[in-house]
Amino acid sequence: METKRRDFLGWLGGTSMFAVAGAPMAFRAHSPHPAHPEPIEEAFDVSWADRVRGKFRAVFDSPGLSEGAALFRAMVWCDQYKAVYGTDRSDMSPVLVIRHEAIHLAMNDEYWKRFKVGKEVKLKTPEGKKWAEANPIRVTPPGMPEKFARYNLEHFLGEGGIVLACNLAFEDVVAKFKQGDKLEDGAARQRAIEHVIPGVILQPSGVFGVLRAEEAGCRYILAS
Repeated sequence: METKRRDFLGWLGGTSMFAVAGAPMAFRAHSPHPAHPEPIEEAFDVSWADRVRGKFRAVFDSPGLSEGAALFRAMVWCDQYKAVYGTDRSDMSPVLVIRHEAIHLAMNDEYWKRFKVGKEVKLKTPEGKKWAEANPIRVTPPGMPEKFARYNLEHFLGEGGIVLACNLAFEDVVAKFKQGDKLEDGAARQRAIEHVIPGVILQPSGVFGVLRAEEAGCRYILAS
């Protein structure tokens, strides 16, 4: 069952950080791949896998929008390990995979406003009165409790978090620019890429990104 962002934050605020550790975040056991082949072409940047070096590694799979709950879970995980084990941020390697219906979370505010994404996905502003016209997780919206002020995509990236986006789902984004701007495929794709949040890395698919992260030593969690 999907957890809405407001419910998720309210739930966190009403429990201790240690109690949250018992939330539905059970990791699946796995054995990392001992070696990996070199890429034979450069259409997609897969060098991010070399940055997965922390002692603790996890991939947060986000196929649903869920008001960005997957990002919050990734950041909560890092904070909980620090609280429980005293880990440094460099000890943690969180990978967030944005795919399927969540692909809009990889896009900037201009895209959200122009294509009325909030109305399309039925997502309203925190006040609940208007359709969202900005990516809800790019930066922290006004009125967020202080302890969650850094829970946003830009901060996550700035701390070294890795964010991957599904290229298959991204084709739906490209189609919006193709139709809206009357562009050919290549030009529409380039226009769409210009609206991807800096730091987000397109991958052949979300499934590719998730499995590559697992091969890099990440444990898996379905996070939205």
